[in-house]
Amino acid sequence: MPLTSANYKPRVADQELERKLESAGAVLIEGPKACGKTETARQLAASEVRLDIDADARQAVQVAPNIVLDGAAPRLIDEWQVEPAIWNHVRHAVDDRQERGQFILTGSAAPADDETRHSGGMRFARLRMRPMSLFEAGVSTGGVPLSRLLEGEPAEAPDPGLTVEALAEEVARGGWPATRDLDERAAREATRDYLDQIRRTDINSVDGKRRDPEKLNLLLRSLARNVATHVAVSTLVADVGIKEHTAAEYLDALVRLFVVENQPAWAPHLRSRYQLRKADKRHFVDPSLAVATLRTSSKALLNDLNTLGFLFESLVVRDLRIYSQPLEGEVKQFRNSAGQEVDAIVTTADGAWAAFEIKLGGEAAIDEGAKSLQRFNEQIDTGKCGEPAALGVIVAKGFGYTRPDGVQVIPIGALGP
Repeated sequence: MPLTSANYKPRVADQELERKLESAGAVLIEGPKACGKTETARQLAASEVRLDIDADARQAVQVAPNIVLDGAAPRLIDEWQVEPAIWNHVRHAVDDRQERGQFILTGSAAPADDETRHSGGMRFARLRMRPMSLFEAGVSTGGVPLSRLLEGEPAEAPDPGLTVEALAEEVARGGWPATRDLDERAAREATRDYLDQIRRTDINSVDGKRRDPEKLNLLLRSLARNVATHVAVSTLVADVGIKEHTAAEYLDALVRLFVVENQPAWAPHLRSRYQLRKADKRHFVDPSLAVATLRTSSKALLNDLNTLGFLFESLVVRDLRIYSQPLEGEVKQFRNSAGQEVDAIVTTADGAWAAFEIKLGGEAAIDEGAKSLQRFNEQIDTGKCGEPAALGVIVAKGFGYTRPDGVQVIPIGALGP
């Protein structure tokens, strides 16, 4: 029987995991610690082994790996990267059994590349998980599904009732399943403890290199001050006082721990003479990490709407990533040499795309976002890229509707998968 929990909140990844188990011998679920990977895996797993807490199992990987692999399928192997040798043993077991849905592996760090570890091609499927979206947390109604926007349907929804004050609290609290029932202050303290564990321990476990926790703290603060921007490594270096190659190494470790998830640039065909800019935007995997690093709160953010606006953008990008993943989608961004930018562009494997500006609120901001999207659309060679399925302004509150110019207005409290 699956190792289910009565308190489990359904995740967008649930059905994706089920599909992948039907098509691959093993599924690897990757994502940051505490985002819910284990509990999601347990919804379908019939047996499990927890390598992070079971010393006997870790020893068995070295001397008798079959003991670790034996068990009803799908067999959950939690935090597999603690003993990377298990990867090849799982691969061989999949080859030997010639059956799908045999194993679910979870991992909260991507170990260093090892030429002895086979890629797992045609045996492993990968599934990325992140902290909970507003829809998964029960904050969004889901009345405006991203899937339907990408099919060209209009964004029509009543006001979901989400206020800017409540949204600021969601930004500060974050999408961590274990803190959803805590008050904001307790949730922020838990997130600070989480980051402290990363600074002092987890960052060194990625590749065995020792890193200065205080320098890492300064780097995290610089990233938090520049969240949802194209901040250059040179700027981070100046803030922290380390060499550029050291900063790049720290950033790579944070990416491999799934703490940082940058947003790549979209490279469409253009009609215009302007050049594309290829720099990533920098985000934490959840905006609460930036809030915890800055040691601020929702109340303080309401007095600093500029910072709240960037954090809101980061929250929206998080949710768009979660909603687009089952559609084989990616969330990118656009910037050209003329300074024209688009906050988020969702592209799918079948060629559909939609562009979104993200605005905290107000009619003036919506007008600005709509005009920016129209200017952007005029630059795109739609003969090669296709027409956009949607141009939309995602806002903090209000109704979902289509403006006379065709731009959709989408409240984040109604956006869903």
